[in-house]
Amino acid sequence: MLEGKKIVLGITGSIAAYKSCLIIRELVKRGAEVQVVITPAGKEFITPITLSALTQKPVISDFFSQRDGTWHSHVKLGLWADAMLIAPCTASTLGKMANGVADNMLITTYLSMKAPVFIAPAMDLDMYAHPTTQQNMERLRSFGNHIIEPQSGFLASGLEGKGRMEEPEKIVEYLDSTLTTHHSSLTSKRILITAGPTYEKIDPVRFIGNYSSGKMGFALAEECASRGAEVTLVAGPVSLKTEHTNIHRIDVESCQQMHDAAVDAFKDCDAAILCAAVADFRPAEVATQKIKRVGENMDIHLVPNPDIAAELGRMKRDGQVLVGFALETNDEQQNAEKKLAKKNLDFIVLNSLRNEGTCFRSDENQISIISTAGRKDYEKKPKQQVAADIIDELTQLLTN
Repeated sequence: MLEGKKIVLGITGSIAAYKSCLIIRELVKRGAEVQVVITPAGKEFITPITLSALTQKPVISDFFSQRDGTWHSHVKLGLWADAMLIAPCTASTLGKMANGVADNMLITTYLSMKAPVFIAPAMDLDMYAHPTTQQNMERLRSFGNHIIEPQSGFLASGLEGKGRMEEPEKIVEYLDSTLTTHHSSLTSKRILITAGPTYEKIDPVRFIGNYSSGKMGFALAEECASRGAEVTLVAGPVSLKTEHTNIHRIDVESCQQMHDAAVDAFKDCDAAILCAAVADFRPAEVATQKIKRVGENMDIHLVPNPDIAAELGRMKRDGQVLVGFALETNDEQQNAEKKLAKKNLDFIVLNSLRNEGTCFRSDENQISIISTAGRKDYEKKPKQQVAADIIDELTQLLTN
């Protein structure tokens, strides 16, 4: 069901670009709103005027639309879309997507995309069979992209292979069926998610906290909501905003506040994902006035905060799923397994500060999912795609 869905259609420089008109017609026929983003090479095969006439929208190709500084925001496109379809996708564009070569509007839009991405390759059969192309496609698959396999033909060597882009009707049908499954996989499910840091007050102007930005937890909330779930997001002090209307946000500051909100919400939830970086300790006493600098030293006596994961683990009833996070600096596997068992978790998401460019304040993460069934390792990727991997795992537990 594509009624009301917003689709970004990427078109690259392939002879199959003329088939994009048929793709647009089929998408519009099914009720979708289509925005075309075309590479400079793509315009050599089909004119923007034709595409604009079919979509009733100006075609986007360049970063700047005029010489007055007006520009097209690839970030806004990434937030606007329910899906991105790149058809046809050349070997050159595949390589750029797989390696983050953001030298045109289509690639920057892809790198900013929050929604599922579908890729329909189109190229010479021998190019398609080349190890480089195959490696790029496997890399894109590992990022969570959907590859719509091209049609079979014969290589120059005489062997059967693939290369010619799949027919427009089949591409749209695949997109439609996948989105329908994706967007409804958590329908009627209620998911609790904690995100961000907690601040533990020392006095009216100082606190104990950490570097968590909340990006991972917010990505998880958006992913769950996009699949039809009703999400309760208990967020520590962060500057992030939610996009999906299915997200009910509760803002808190301290661990105690987060604990109380999570315990209350979990009673009526099907699952909880505890992604927040919660302070384990808080000052035993909070000064009512700003503490002045007196003497050379100052001692702060800390006491334990409530353990949210342990509390929800004790509360968990049959049918509920509980997911935890473990951020480790050493003995990662051992510490994660201990936490998994001790807190009655169904699986735990392990990440490590030893993976440079991940975790706190980063837009990327690299995780392993650990359960009693074993360990799954994932490549480093944007947190939106990491969220999809985690929710795929959660969905299996909720729907089996």
